Amino acid sequence: MITAVVYSESGGTYKTTMTGNLAVALQRMGLKTLMVDLDPQEGNLTSLFDVGENRSNPDADNLVKHILDMPDGEFDDLIETTEEGVDIIPSHDMLGDFTSNLEQKISYETGMQNMSRDEYPRFELLYDLLWEKEQLHEEYDAILIDPNARAEDLLYNAIYALRTLVAPVKPAGKGNLSLEGLEELVQNMETQLDIEVGLSCVVPSGVGQTNAHQQYQQQFQETEAFATPVTIGNRESLMDAMWEARGSAFKVVEEQWKTYKKDGEMVSEPGQRRLRDRELDTLQKLYQLAWFIATDTFDADADPVLELDIADQDSETVDVRDSGEPEVKTA
Repeated sequence: MITAVVYSESGGTYKTTMTGNLAVALQRMGLKTLMVDLDPQEGNLTSLFDVGENRSNPDADNLVKHILDMPDGEFDDLIETTEEGVDIIPSHDMLGDFTSNLEQKISYETGMQNMSRDEYPRFELLYDLLWEKEQLHEEYDAILIDPNARAEDLLYNAIYALRTLVAPVKPAGKGNLSLEGLEELVQNMETQLDIEVGLSCVVPSGVGQTNAHQQYQQQFQETEAFATPVTIGNRESLMDAMWEARGSAFKVVEEQWKTYKKDGEMVSEPGQRRLRDRELDTLQKLYQLAWFIATDTFDADADPVLELDIADQDSETVDVRDSGEPEVKTA
């Protein structure tokens, strides 16, 4: 089974949009996929896919209540299906208070069981929920988590549950992860959680044409410490359009979403975007990244052929089995 946390310590790495794009790509490969949104902030997967109608309702059942073993309903009722066929457990405002609620639970249960706080398995709760109680491995082929960015209980629960990281990184700039920093990050998580944490791959994202960007990208591509299967260029227009289309980059291109000025106002509409080679190349790389994670990291069977059904145009077919430049065929 494919299980991965898409995580970066720094912002601006397309973490959330990458999670969504990977999930849609895996679904298109024939793998039933679930996204779990653990980010309580705006601009999360829940917003991106326009789900989670009750995310601000304090009385609504949500994932936190199930993690802390105080649900108000069935777990399956938390799961929604996006327009692109990928299932998702939406974010909820209660995620922002996860640690404080967890502390209350720990105080109560350690008192009842006469055990020390250090003995309480605070990082194992999501693992127990997903695999022991709900046995999601019997229903899904892939589960991806978009976590909160802070190194706290929610993040550690996510990593303990899924055990594998996909790390998008900036190519340059203050606060970026270095090669040594990535290795240290994984080692620290393994020490904190007392488990082995796998690093599937590193994905330089938002890469421009400056010398600094190219030099930093080359460092990652040449290291043998971890895999760097693709590099995602600076595609702000495409990624921004995802938020207007309320879906993946594949949806943006197929439905031709574009934000532009109309009658003096900025509007976002389908059917307006011209297919650009660089954006087709980005879709190829996203699909190739998903295929690498599925086949190389997890040895899963996955369809290597991406078919794009672009509105009012011939379909485009991309085969990512060949490294380098995947072949594009127009039907």
